[in-house]
This record gives sequence, C-alpha cells and structure tokens, in this order.
Amino acid sequence: MDEIATPRRTKEIIARHGFSFKKSLGQNFLIDQNILHKIVDAANLDENKGALEIGPGIGALTEKLAQAAKKVTAVEIDQRLIPILGEVLEPYPNIYLHHGDVLKTDLPALFQENFSDVDTVSVVANLPYYVTTPILMKLLEEKLPIDNIVVMIQKEVAERMAASPGTKDYGTLSIAVQYYSEPKLVCIVPHTVFIPQPNVESAVIRLKVREKPPVEVISEKHFFEVVHASFAQRRKTIANNLKSRFFTKENKDELEPLLLKAGIEPTRRGETLSIEEYARLSAVLLEAGIGTE
Repeated sequence: MDEIATPRRTKEIIARHGFSFKKSLGQNFLIDQNILHKIVDAANLDENKGALEIGPGIGALTEKLAQAAKKVTAVEIDQRLIPILGEVLEPYPNIYLHHGDVLKTDLPALFQENFSDVDTVSVVANLPYYVTTPILMKLLEEKLPIDNIVVMIQKEVAERMAASPGTKDYGTLSIAVQYYSEPKLVCIVPHTVFIPQPNVESAVIRLKVREKPPVEVISEKHFFEVVHASFAQRRKTIANNLKSRFFTKENKDELEPLLLKAGIEPTRRGETLSIEEYARLSAVLLEAGIGTE
C-alpha cells in the first residue's frame, strides 16, 4: 500500500472524499517522508510504548506512529476527517480515534482508558500555529505520564521555547517550557513540504518532560506571576516592571532591597534572569508578603 505522505496520495485522498481545508483550523498536511521519519525517531517509540497524536489530519504521521508504537490514540477536532482516517488507517488495529478538541478533552481519563498497558507515552503532533502554546501548556501543566512531546510548530515559537537567558527570543514561554521540560530543536522544516503551504517556516522541537522542575518554588502560581510581570514591558528594568505589578506609590521603595537580597541588580531586564534567579526572586517576594494570593 502506498504511504499517505506523498503529494500524489494526499491529493488523491482529498479529492476522493471532497475534502476542503479549513483555514480556521490551521490545516496543513505533511507530504515529506524524511520529515516524518525525523519526528518518529525523536519520539523514541518502541513496541512497549504509546503515542498520543494531536491533529492527525489524513493520517500521514499516524501510520508511522502505528508502525513504531504499541498503541496510538489520535485526537482530531474536525468531524469531516474521522471517516477518512477510519478508512486509510484500517490496516492498523492499534490506532484509536478520538473526535474532540484536545483543549476540552479530559486527558487523564483518556490516558487511563488507552494507555494503561504501555510503559511510557510520547505526544506527537503537527500543531496548528494559533493553538500551539495553549495545547503544550495543558500537556505540561496537567502532569500527565508523558515521556516526551515532539511537535511541529512555527519556527519562531520553537526558537522561543529553546532560548537561553540574554537572547532576544528568551521570555515567559521559554521559562514556562523549560520549567517543565528540556527543549531541543530537531530540525527546521520548509513550507514546501505541506499541502497547502503555510506562509511561515516550521520547526520540529522535542520537549523531554522533566521528572521534577529544575528549581524548587514555594508557589508555582506566584513564580509564574513574577515571571509574567518581569516581561510586561521588555524595555523596562525588572524593578520598574515589578513595581507596576506588585507595588503602590506607598511601598515601592521596598522593592530594591528585596531584589538585592535575591542577588539581582534592580537595573537588569527580565530577559537576563535565569530560571534559578526567578525562583530566588519569587521566594524573597513571597517571604516579604508581596504578591501573595
């Protein structure tokens, strides 16, 4: 049987089912075998592992996952694709199709139902650009039994996730992703390997999910509030950003001693602080009763 991810077979499946792309769902189907192999290799699957795919499209990546993993669960939001997937993936009894929005899906229940007999689970996806961050943060924050997440996303977003302190790409997304995982860029993907072609370059990134965060924080909620506040206006110093968020005219003079106590010069900008420095800063502010719930 021909592989799905070729221009000829993709066009044939689309034509036979009268399928039309919905721009609102960010649908771009991959037609390059080489990229598919890189994605599956990065997911580190074997016959004892499971794969959760988000947005299978017409099953190009799904069939590769089914060949590499014990079980695959594919979550597809577009009802029109369910019968197409059922047909093209019929040769693979280890695939379960779930129709729904992954952002509204009870993922712990889905994992319990479908992955109770596998060693570990990898999440693999060609994500629509407009929902990349909400989906990834849901996967990471819900602390699911995931080994790694391998996703095709917009190149600029991938670069922000993997960015180091002091670089222009480093920001709240970098810190959030790196708090929960270790990101590594797998490859850059040109727009020519999709039908239809997106207007931007893509990248495959692998997020190795951490067993525990790289820093200990007293309150994750407070830690992330401090991070978000520090990047509110990138051109401002960390002192000015934190004053705007947590202090009033009456108590703003309390901030500089607290920053120095955390080992941070008040004139620094948010993008120069490491995740360890943000953890220290959050602890010092909490101890002083700043920004407590």
